[in-house]
Amino acid sequence: MPAKEPFTIQIPDEVLTDLRDRLIRTRWAHDFANDEWAYGTNSAYLKELVTYWIEQYDWRKHEAEMNAFSHYKTTIEDIPIHFIHEPGKGPNPMPLILNHGWPWTFWDLNKVIRPLTDPAAYGGDTADSFDIVVPSLPGYGFSSPINVPGINYWRTADLWVTLMQDVLGYDRFATQGGDWGAAIAAQLGHKYADRVIGVHTHVMLPLKAFAGPLTSMVDRSMYGPGEEGWFDRSMHFLTAETGYVALQTTKPQTLAYGLNDSPAGLCAWILEKRRTWSDCNGDVETRFTKDELLTTMTLYWVTQSFGASARYYYEAAHNLWQASHDRTPVVSAPTGIAVFPKDVVLLPRKWAETYYNLQRWTVMPSGGHFASMEEPEQLVEEIRAFFRPLRS
Repeated sequence: MPAKEPFTIQIPDEVLTDLRDRLIRTRWAHDFANDEWAYGTNSAYLKELVTYWIEQYDWRKHEAEMNAFSHYKTTIEDIPIHFIHEPGKGPNPMPLILNHGWPWTFWDLNKVIRPLTDPAAYGGDTADSFDIVVPSLPGYGFSSPINVPGINYWRTADLWVTLMQDVLGYDRFATQGGDWGAAIAAQLGHKYADRVIGVHTHVMLPLKAFAGPLTSMVDRSMYGPGEEGWFDRSMHFLTAETGYVALQTTKPQTLAYGLNDSPAGLCAWILEKRRTWSDCNGDVETRFTKDELLTTMTLYWVTQSFGASARYYYEAAHNLWQASHDRTPVVSAPTGIAVFPKDVVLLPRKWAETYYNLQRWTVMPSGGHFASMEEPEQLVEEIRAFFRPLRS
């Protein structure tokens, strides 16, 4: 049985010094006619953010904030797994594993952990408390270095069953996520429905999404009232915003050399996604402070995990999902979906009702792809509401 060991985040001073030196010595690419970010990350804002990284950003402050949570490490099938485990404060906390995506880290869930574990401290009911588990995906952040190939979203679901049952002792548990985390949660609700109390996601994608174009699974006619513009928004993302997918599903290691060597390059790659995929109307700091942006960049940098995170796409495309059963719905565990209107792909309720055992559907008033950072209060309330009737 895998054992868990307490873990403290403590990045060596020399790593932080090297980061600062590299930022100071950045050789900037020429940029012009790019005020609207049409060609990619705008150099003026990137330079402003990098200057802040050099002169004002305090990693130690954020490191201390992270270490205020209970961190652990374990090894499952030769894969290092880092996770936060925070017990709930209530009469009967429900175990809930929260799953992040790319280019996220475990820290993108930090704003929802305490409201979910201790609802009374945030104006809620103690009956809604959860035991929260927040792992770093294999190869991401402190779940590194990874040396085992073939690990993708559906293989991660297998690892999470071992984590929740064998390491932490939960016979049954709930799951939630967005981006890759939504796919992991859906796979848990597909393959392990007998062990999963419920699935909550804020992104919908078919588990076989890498087997063919989404347009072969969903078409414009499936969208109903209140879903106007959703199909066009989704198609725009799939045709104009997926260059990163082409690179990361084909030659991720080639990309890794550049972004593992240049922190400014790494920042540019992730920053553009934070701006484009969030509900920020072109001003990324309306959704993320500079410190929040740079904590993400620094976590990728100090763990040297960008390359493995990019390979997660390769492994999805080259180790295609296989169904564990042919029953319908595909995701048979009770499912709740929160639709944040500025997310990258918006699928219709009509499709969701056939694919999931849909128990709750909520169209949120605002927010984009990074819901746990953009609209944490909305997300917390929605998670509480969905799982409330599923409590024993």
